[in-house]
Amino acid sequence: MDSVDLEVLRNSARWLEDGHRVLLVTVVKTWGSSPRPEGAMLAVRDDGHVAGSVSGGCIEDDLIDRVRQRGIEQSRPEAVKYGITAEEAHRFGLPCGGTIQLVLEPLSLESGIAGLCDAVEAGQLVARTLDMATGEVRMEPAQATDGVAFDDATLLTIHGPRYRMLVIGAGQLSRYLCNIAVGLDYQVTVCDPREEYTDEWDVPGTTIVRTMPDDTVMAMKLDERCAVIALTHDPKLDDLALMEALKTPAFYVGALGSRRNNAARRERLKEFDLSDVELARLHGPVGIYIGSRTPPEIAVSILAEVTAAKNGVSLPELLKVEGAKAAREVAGKEGEVCGV
Repeated sequence: MDSVDLEVLRNSARWLEDGHRVLLVTVVKTWGSSPRPEGAMLAVRDDGHVAGSVSGGCIEDDLIDRVRQRGIEQSRPEAVKYGITAEEAHRFGLPCGGTIQLVLEPLSLESGIAGLCDAVEAGQLVARTLDMATGEVRMEPAQATDGVAFDDATLLTIHGPRYRMLVIGAGQLSRYLCNIAVGLDYQVTVCDPREEYTDEWDVPGTTIVRTMPDDTVMAMKLDERCAVIALTHDPKLDDLALMEALKTPAFYVGALGSRRNNAARRERLKEFDLSDVELARLHGPVGIYIGSRTPPEIAVSILAEVTAAKNGVSLPELLKVEGAKAAREVAGKEGEVCGV
């Protein structure tokens, strides 16, 4: 869960405790283009105050206007659609004629929002099931890391802590990468035991630790919502992190370096008793191929690949650094043979 949606839940719980009525709005399905993904949330207080977002703003305006004029009338959840016609799509600011389906849930103290916030902030992954007919809620431990399921009778949403990122190395590239990662809403930890780097670290929104990388990986108890990126170019540091991170469920583990260095790294990691399956999880050379040369460009390349992995997108080999460079070399040799 990103910090925006967690803030929606926090505000909802606080408003309920203060005696307000609250309408929780959740995106459950989208067709065509949509400004916000399934699972995005908006809370509307009985006086029109809001937290969160489900669109570019026009749907929010319509919901706020309805609440201000008629109050929160619902006693049970209901599903509504916006943007079914071209006129509505234009009115509500949905791009390309998109359609969005929302569940409007009137909250009460029995909705369990405060307990859900506590569970998420404690690092738990929670499945919340809403019965559309009765408004009753059931919460239990979740297995999947993300997801929304709606079948008209029940709404299932998965709630969990923010995605975490562990960056090994506090050098110049790490500064650019961490600034962007914070903007992408990762909870960023930077590990570097070298004082000459950590003493100058000042990137807002990040946590710097000076412990050894393998100890840091084990202490963080990495799960499916974690990414690890090794950027020091120093095998004594990068390899320590990778040998432990590849054994965890982290959704992304990558390391900076050339193709030659990456091949050498894989051979070294075999000596740490890593299986072929574990080694196959290593992204290296890290990033997608965009011709990046400067540290900011390299940071964009790396985080593009991380984002694809987070969203379950399988990238073709020609987009990855190793595959793209190998293809360019083959094309160059073929050109020489043809006299190009």
